[in-house]
Amino acid sequence: MSSPWPPRRTVRHPVPRAAAPREPVDHARIGRRVVRRRAKGMDTAAVVAALEDARFDSRHEHLADDTRGRAELAEWERIAQLLADAAPGTAYDPDTVDVVQEALAAEAAARCRPGTRPARSRPDRGPRR
Repeated sequence: MSSPWPPRRTVRHPVPRAAAPREPVDHARIGRRVVRRRAKGMDTAAVVAALEDARFDSRHEHLADDTRGRAELAEWERIAQLLADAAPGTAYDPDTVDVVQEALAAEAAARCRPGTRPARSRPDRGPRR
């Protein structure tokens, strides 16, 4: 008499590799990058409205000790001050701001330090950032 189920086949699974050690997550840097991306192309009025929203969000208890929330609020304040000092009708462009360019250069230099992984090229998405 035969069994209704087919016989079991043993499948050999490869041993999983250990993941490469990763750098710790910098929540403040992520917050600043998110704000810069959102603020791109905004004028003074839009930035002030976003700053007020960020100030409102920072009052909540669950965000009081949040590193990313504090960094986002500080970045909105910096952008608002930058646009207040600029000519009327100026839109925010992070590609032309010295502070942003210096931070990007410092991050690139940190990635190229000895002992760190080199930046790899990804054909589908361009260079790694």
